[in-house]
Amino acid sequence: MNEFLLDTLIIVIKIGVVFGLVIGSVPVLVLAERKVLGWMQVRPGPNRVGPWGLLQTLVDGAKVFFKENIIPDGVEPLTYRLAPLLVILPVLIAASVIPFGPPVKIAGREIPLAIADFDLSLLFFFAVATLSVYGIVLAGWSSNNKWSLMGGLRSSAQMFSYEITLSLSIVGILLTSGTFRLTAIVGQQSGGFWHWNVFLQPLGFVLFLLAAIAEVNRTPFDLPEAESELTGGFHTEYSGMRFVMFYMSEYSSVFVMSSLIATLFFGGYNPPFPYTFGTSWFDGAIGLFWLLAKIGALVFFFIWLRGTLPRLRYDELMMLGWKILFPLAFLNLIFTAILVALNWPGWLLGLVGAGALVLTDLVVSQILWRRRRAAG
Repeated sequence: MNEFLLDTLIIVIKIGVVFGLVIGSVPVLVLAERKVLGWMQVRPGPNRVGPWGLLQTLVDGAKVFFKENIIPDGVEPLTYRLAPLLVILPVLIAASVIPFGPPVKIAGREIPLAIADFDLSLLFFFAVATLSVYGIVLAGWSSNNKWSLMGGLRSSAQMFSYEITLSLSIVGILLTSGTFRLTAIVGQQSGGFWHWNVFLQPLGFVLFLLAAIAEVNRTPFDLPEAESELTGGFHTEYSGMRFVMFYMSEYSSVFVMSSLIATLFFGGYNPPFPYTFGTSWFDGAIGLFWLLAKIGALVFFFIWLRGTLPRLRYDELMMLGWKILFPLAFLNLIFTAILVALNWPGWLLGLVGAGALVLTDLVVSQILWRRRRAAG
């Protein structure tokens, strides 16, 4: 077969598999969230359609598929129609640089289990993933609804507040690894769980996790929707499949962001014990299994937060982003740069980071407690 046609076929297959995995995760995550929240709240959750309610999300999807797409009067028609696409497409494109397993050999060719593997893959992820906020802002503006507009404006302010922390919190990993390439970052974490970056950058991990929760608009940072305040937020005026695209975008974002967290801080597709990968399909399956297991644990954490924490007030959201997380991310960056310049060993760097995390928790809890006491 012609080399060009073979390369094109491989890329098309990888695009179909990765996009199918991300989109296919949506009904699974929706069902898992409803089941887990039901378990936490001592109720059965979905239990009518199929065994143990496992087909509930498929029936819900079929029902929404046949619902009418209603366009209210006074909307800006082109922007109103394009906004759902602008929300979900960046999430799918960002998933293209996630390494889902070690390279496998097919017909004498070594093929990476990622759609794209290049030197600036991490930078590409952030450049693309952050574009989804434009879809949210434009959806709120074009709907000709003041509640939708407020939801869109909240999203833009939240993005500015937490995007800086999200970026600064991973610079420590870049300093210790010396690369933007995600496959290289995963490779440096092989050899056992004690090599994972979460132990080298514990404070950076916590900061990145909090900023990631705000980035995907999940509780307690789901202010752009805030149904108790803004009816439905930026998607109030959407129905039918256009509403489903916003819905899919949220859960796809949770899956993709969890995969990035697992890749950066938990060794990616590496198992928690020393293992040398080959280039067989079996090794690729092992890597995919461990990555999906880590993603599942992180998704459970996202669901756990929704069933546990109340939504923050908007002023608390801004205060947390600008007065606490941003200075801590900046200090973590400076501190890591000094330790790397001094050539400190990784275990000592992680020990100092853990101490800084404990001290930070004590200081922040005191600040929040005094703020609450002064307000009440």
